[in-house]
Amino acid sequence: MKTVTTIPLHSTKLLDRVKEAIRYKHYSASTEQVYVYWCRSYIRFHQLRHPKDMGAAEVAAFLSYLANEKAVSASTHKQALAALLFLYKHVLRIDLPWLNAIGTPRASHRLPVVLSTENISTLFSHLSDVHLLLAKLLYGTGMRLNEALNLRVKDLDFSNQTITVREGKGKKDRSLMLPVVLLDLLNAQLAFANSMWAKDRAGNVAEVALPPNIARLYPTAGQTWPWYWVFPQARYMIDAASGKNVREHLTDRSFQRAFTTAKVQAGINLAATPHTLRHSFATHLLQSGCDIRTVQELLGHADLSTTMIYTHVHQIRGKLCSPLDSLYSSSSDPIHT
Repeated sequence: MKTVTTIPLHSTKLLDRVKEAIRYKHYSASTEQVYVYWCRSYIRFHQLRHPKDMGAAEVAAFLSYLANEKAVSASTHKQALAALLFLYKHVLRIDLPWLNAIGTPRASHRLPVVLSTENISTLFSHLSDVHLLLAKLLYGTGMRLNEALNLRVKDLDFSNQTITVREGKGKKDRSLMLPVVLLDLLNAQLAFANSMWAKDRAGNVAEVALPPNIARLYPTAGQTWPWYWVFPQARYMIDAASGKNVREHLTDRSFQRAFTTAKVQAGINLAATPHTLRHSFATHLLQSGCDIRTVQELLGHADLSTTMIYTHVHQIRGKLCSPLDSLYSSSSDPIHT
C-alpha cells in the first residue's frame, strides 16, 4: 500500500499516537476526544484487532453497525468515518484506495428549534446562580456552550462591552456584544472566581489549564489572574501530560442537566437543548431587523448558507401568514371546528 506524508509520532500506544497526530495538526480538544472515542470503538467492535490488519471491509462493517444497529444520525456517521480516515492516513500512514467504495451518508437538513421570548423568560425563572448566568450569556451573545465555558478573565472587556471568543469553531476568534443586563452578574461571577484564584495562589495548589503553545511560551501564565477561568470548577485535577494540579472550567454536563430540569419545570415541550438558546438568539435578531451578514459574523459561521437556515424560521414565525388565517380575518364568519 502507498504511504502518505508522515507526522512525527513517538508514543508506542496506538490511541496515544492518535492524540499526538491530532495535536500536531492543531485540532481542537473536542476533536481529539471525539476521534479517540471512535477509534477505540472501532477497535473494540472488531474484538481488539489492530487497525493495520483491517481495511475497507472492516470500516464498512463498523459504519453499517452504527447506521443500522445504533441508528446514529448522518452527522455522527460522518464523524466516525472522519476519525477512521484520520487514523489510517495520519497515524498508520496508509493510503486509502478503497475510500471511494465506502458510502458517505446524505446529511439531513432540519430547521432549528427556536424558543419564543415568553418561553425563554419562563425558562430563566427556573434557573439560578451560575446556570442562570450561562443561559443568559448563551441567549444574549449567541455563543456555543463550550465557547462560554472556555472564557477567561482577559476575554471580558467591560469598558468596550465586548466578549472575545478565542479559537471558536474553525479555530477563529470573534468579538461579541456584552449585554448590559449581564454586567452585574458577570462581575459577581468574577468576584467568586477571583476568590478561588487567590486561594490557589496562596496555597500554591493549582494552575489553570493552558493551550499547549501558551504553556510553552509563557510557563507561568497559568498562575495569573487574566488567564483564569470565568467559570472554574470547584475541584482541581492532575494533568496527565505535566503531572501538575490544574484547575479546569465547568463541564457542559452540569449545565445540560440544569437546562433539562428547567425546561420540564417551565412546561416547554419542544426538543430544546442549550444550543437552542443560540438558535433563538439568531432568529430573534433577524426578527428585530438585524441584517443576516451581521448575524453570520456574530455566530462565527464561515459560510452564509449556514446562517440562512434562520431566515426560514424567521419567515415562518414572523412574516408569513397562512391563507386560512387570511380567509377568516377578512370574513365575519366564525371559524367552525
